[in-house]
Amino acid sequence: MTRKARVLHVIDSLDLGGAQSVLINLVKHGDRSRYDFEVATMHGRGVYWDSVRALGVPVHSLSFDRLFPGYIAAMIWLCLTRRYDIVHAHLRGANVIAKPLATLCGVKVRINHDHCNDKGSGQSRLAAVLDRFTNRFSTHVVAVSESTREYLVTREGMDGNDVTTVYNGIDLDIYRQRTESSREARARWGVPADAFVVAGIGRLSYQKNFSLFLDVAAGVLARHPEAFFMIAGTGPEEASLRAKAEQLGIGSRLRFLGYVSDMPSLYPAADTLLLTSRYEGLPITVLEAMATETVIVSSRLDGVMEVLVDGEDCALAPPGDAAAFVAAVCTLIEQPDRAARYRAAALDKVKARFSAQSMSAAVTRIYETTLARE
Repeated sequence: MTRKARVLHVIDSLDLGGAQSVLINLVKHGDRSRYDFEVATMHGRGVYWDSVRALGVPVHSLSFDRLFPGYIAAMIWLCLTRRYDIVHAHLRGANVIAKPLATLCGVKVRINHDHCNDKGSGQSRLAAVLDRFTNRFSTHVVAVSESTREYLVTREGMDGNDVTTVYNGIDLDIYRQRTESSREARARWGVPADAFVVAGIGRLSYQKNFSLFLDVAAGVLARHPEAFFMIAGTGPEEASLRAKAEQLGIGSRLRFLGYVSDMPSLYPAADTLLLTSRYEGLPITVLEAMATETVIVSSRLDGVMEVLVDGEDCALAPPGDAAAFVAAVCTLIEQPDRAARYRAAALDKVKARFSAQSMSAAVTRIYETTLARE
């Protein structure tokens, strides 16, 4: 091209989530000498709105509410007036609605970023059918794990040449430059200085299964009352989770932190990240924990197992198995040498393979290939 290519990233919302972190890193580390980036959220603004604006790119909200279909006219207007070369869709709403509209408006390259192995996760049959059908409008699909790519090819019939695995990456400098000590971080977040601290991080939703997190907390505290738990995040299940914590009698050893904007300041307060999700692609929280030497205990899920090895750099448990999670956390409390080995191995791995720069470079190569082909 004789000019910069125009890229519009479209996402359902800029609320808390790993896909939002990926989008921010793609814009932050994208090649501004060759691409002009813009971002559109299907509705509202969300907690990451200001973070995106701080990157110096135009940000658009296509509708004031998820249920008001103003995003249809707004998306068409943007595509026709801004003349995008690439529309890069993130999450289901953008995939099902924004991407077909971009096709209708003549946008030549439509990228779908498949962030999660949520197939068969309880989504409605209609949502699954629509998601599968609208993949036909994709020029190319980015899968965040090899298992996600395999599903798209073998189960949804996509051409393997049109699906590329690009593992998530994080801005390692942000997480490694912190000099804050564990004691300072715990004082900031109101966590006991001498406790073994277990963190749960993410949206308080069905996917993340924080109800199981609370069951695990109760089981660990029965054996190690000196442990402490904290949950960072907001979501639709917050009220029910707070009520369950009180019913379990663990309220005095648990803190709900709400939305945390400065995640690098939180990890030094934790010894372990506990991920009890029902399904995942490649969770950003896992990479952040690896970079901050926070030991990981996670559900044994396809995307996670592509990155971590049980007994080598983490502890993995069968999804939904509270007893296995309790045993894994208690082992780390009782065997600090094992935890130290996991931390060192995970740090080496994330530095070598999962930077935001390498992720952005891989996506840029997809842009180049698809633009040349179209």
